[in-house]
Amino acid sequence: MKADIVLAGVGGQGILSIATVLGKAALEAGLYIKQAEVHGMSQRGGDVQSCLRISSEPIASDLIRNGCADLIVSLEPMEALRYLPLLRRDGWIVTGTTPVVNIDNYPEMEEVTASLTAFGNTVAADFDTVAKEVASPRSANMALLGAASRFIDGITPEEIEHAIAGIFASKGEAIIESNIKAFRAGLALATETANRVSAN
Repeated sequence: MKADIVLAGVGGQGILSIATVLGKAALEAGLYIKQAEVHGMSQRGGDVQSCLRISSEPIASDLIRNGCADLIVSLEPMEALRYLPLLRRDGWIVTGTTPVVNIDNYPEMEEVTASLTAFGNTVAADFDTVAKEVASPRSANMALLGAASRFIDGITPEEIEHAIAGIFASKGEAIIESNIKAFRAGLALATETANRVSAN
């Protein structure tokens, strides 16, 4: 198996936590993993991007070539589009729909939404709301991870939940439960969306 994932968003959204959880789950599943340098993580509100590669075979490079990514995962819709050239034509975009307007020339949301819709294989949702409905909006990144997990072969949702429990163990059972609830809500949303896309 292999999963070439582009993680994107803005600083402070918890994108690095997604990478940490996936990395732990992959290692515990006996898989190989390489993560490219994370750009922008020190600037809250600035763009954050990293390549995460997971495979059952040794991985030569931590970078993903144009047209080879299986999945783009982003909590910010324009950041998802920024890395679209890296994505395979049959890959998937999983993105939040709440914009973080951190540049003067941020495009109109109608344009961003139209571009996401035009791609086809897209799960786009307000993950803050998804998480808030079952847990807390602070778990939006775990709801996003849940949605993304629907498209990652080789790691089961149960293995990811186990990794979430391990990563957040020091914060107590309530935080673990909140993050797992958000993860499950995101997974359910993505499963429903993927089934609808397949039916069309």
